[in-house]
Amino acid sequence: MSSLGFRASGAAADAVAAHVPTLVQERIASRITARDATLWGPDAEPEAGKRLGWVSLAETSRPLVAEILALRDELAADGVTHIVLAGMGGSSLAPEVITRTAGVDLTVLDATDPQQVASALGDRIAETALVVSSKSGSTVETDSQRRAFIRAFTDAGLDAASRIVVVTDPGSPMDEASRAAGYRHVFNADPTVGGRYSALTAFGLVPSGLAGADIERLLDDAEEAGEHLREDAEDNIGLRLGAALGGTRPLRDKIVIVDEGSGITGFADWAEQLIAESTGKLGRGVLPVVAGPDSPEVTSGAADVLVVRLVGDDDTGSDAQGSPDGQDGRDQVAVSGSLGGLMLAFEYATAVAGRLLGINPFDQPDVESAKEAARGMLDARPDAGDPAFTDGAIEVRGDAGLLGDAGTVRQAVAALLRELPANGYLAVMAYLDRLAYADLAGIRDTLAGATGRPVTFGWGPRFLHSTGQYHKGGPAQGVYLQVTATTEPGDDVAIPDRPYTFGQLITAQAAGDAQVLGEHGRPVLRLNLTDRAAGVAQLREVVDGLRQGTSTEPTEGHGTR
Repeated sequence: MSSLGFRASGAAADAVAAHVPTLVQERIASRITARDATLWGPDAEPEAGKRLGWVSLAETSRPLVAEILALRDELAADGVTHIVLAGMGGSSLAPEVITRTAGVDLTVLDATDPQQVASALGDRIAETALVVSSKSGSTVETDSQRRAFIRAFTDAGLDAASRIVVVTDPGSPMDEASRAAGYRHVFNADPTVGGRYSALTAFGLVPSGLAGADIERLLDDAEEAGEHLREDAEDNIGLRLGAALGGTRPLRDKIVIVDEGSGITGFADWAEQLIAESTGKLGRGVLPVVAGPDSPEVTSGAADVLVVRLVGDDDTGSDAQGSPDGQDGRDQVAVSGSLGGLMLAFEYATAVAGRLLGINPFDQPDVESAKEAARGMLDARPDAGDPAFTDGAIEVRGDAGLLGDAGTVRQAVAALLRELPANGYLAVMAYLDRLAYADLAGIRDTLAGATGRPVTFGWGPRFLHSTGQYHKGGPAQGVYLQVTATTEPGDDVAIPDRPYTFGQLITAQAAGDAQVLGEHGRPVLRLNLTDRAAGVAQLREVVDGLRQGTSTEPTEGHGTR
């Protein structure tokens, strides 16, 4: 399936009708394709001028295919059949959706939780090659993972350099250092493409192709979609979806993304980081919320929610127009297509939405702040001090003005939810092993039902490279629930040639993010699990209890803190 389908109704259809004719008249699609950096205003021009290479990747990435497949054959001949990816943000989310949709095995290590790192290090090390993906090589998570794998390869009696494949920008510090170290292969990505738009660059293609995905088909589908997306025409889905995302009036700034039979596994998670990091800045933006077909937000009818349904081709019609717009009155769109086609369509749409919102979709001014705070925590290693109180297997930390006289976890969570404004959202941020505790994400639906408001669920630290930008730069509507865990010394994992461990790193990342959120005036509650299994069970019980009766009615504005 390579055709794109689109259908809109309610406020989304109104936005399409209001904006698309003007977008066509102003030749926005063809100007994006021509890399016109003036489209997002003078302040955005310097960054946009060097970040529009994604429009032609279906053609310019072609030479990579043969190179990747040749390396895959070489590795297989050496008995290397297991690929691990060390990457963050778009560098990990794109390969994850590509390989999961293709049904091939790729271990994505976008984590610093010691338990998850240890699991990756102990899995088929003799058959493993590590792909290290970083534009510069300075990303602390990726560098730490590389160091740990070098030690693991060496301890297993393997030549570490022969097992490491690098993806980075040409001329970067990592490019030079990797070649000097004699790593197995160094791939250079297109430096004119930012991380979240990099799905069809070497960052998306190398780990996916080495793992066995059909990357040539991915580019074929994107190329076919590109012929449609570059046209200044009213049936251009990039323009129509962009108008729906950024042009509703009043703005539906919570975008609930739900998969209803698209045949693509994990696309909503990839779209989440693209939209959140691109639009959440200057106090504006649209917040993507990954939900399920039966999630409360899908049927809430809230005035600030737009539902984006990822559907099969039969559910939007065989042509670009799909079924008649505005048919059922609900504020929603339905989109369909191949993975490569939808990736490119969402990239065009996000660029269009940025123009309508009046922001630069290619910068991320607030991402670095949390990184700097984490580095400060690692350098200083301040004593976290005593928690406000401990209830069972959970230590509770938060501002005294937020907690008030709360003395239980349930009371603390209820206090946080009372800060939730009527137009707000709750962000749950779990700094845990996302594979071992995947079921914890189920509290998202429960909290959405209890609060009547959209809820996001992010795994730390990976969300810091996506929705973390929106948390600080987007509208001041959120309240934030951090879930962390104590790492016992015997369970920690060392980072070779670094004065800190993975346990200390993830603790600093959580603390740094909480610090920056607090500096932005965002309410933050941290629940630290002193025993992971018992703490997760206790948290589930608390959340279920909230759904069953604790009053958490949203206020008209932030509560008193």
